[in-house]
Amino acid sequence: MKSILIVGLGKLGTYMARKFADLGNHVLVLDKNEEKINEILPEVTAAQIGDATKPSVLESVGVDNFDLCVVSIIDNFLSSLQATSLLKEAGAKYVLSGASMKKKEKFLLRNGADEVVFAEKSVAERVAVMFSANNIFDYVQLTPDYAIYEIPTPKAWSGKTIREKDVRSKYNLNILAVKRGEAITPLPSADHPFSTEERLIVMCKKSEIDKFID
Repeated sequence: MKSILIVGLGKLGTYMARKFADLGNHVLVLDKNEEKINEILPEVTAAQIGDATKPSVLESVGVDNFDLCVVSIIDNFLSSLQATSLLKEAGAKYVLSGASMKKKEKFLLRNGADEVVFAEKSVAERVAVMFSANNIFDYVQLTPDYAIYEIPTPKAWSGKTIREKDVRSKYNLNILAVKRGEAITPLPSADHPFSTEERLIVMCKKSEIDKFID
């Protein structure tokens, strides 16, 4: 479980807040609109009315206590820049800022954002899944139950082959490829030995993935 601050409850912020909460995270949302705060309050850990462009408001929520701060003020770019900068100045560990278009990315990065995402539901879900776990490097949803993940090789598997671990029957895991640096080997043979220097690109039920990551 991680501690997440969501700043701004537009479509992107609201969806991400709900997704992070569904994934079992501690979620605090911050927005100026009391109606939006009251609507989402039953679904998250806590909600606060306030203007994220004011340093005193960010200080009151204890920005440095959160693992991730998300700025999702998509409809007001100046406010997004201000909130991003103030969060970093207040000691935010990692600031993820949303943008409506690519050309705004460089300005957000210059103002303190560690990463920028774009305002689409599919992107929001992918980001929520990746940032909720320490060791999911990428994620693609296939169906409501199944997804493709890029994960580290479990340490206990190092030196063993795919055949020896019998991953498909024992772990309900389909290995689609192995990745070492930028080199990808699709559909590795059953005699491929696992290495902790490689990442695995796997398909499995979303309910099973926690067994393979720390």
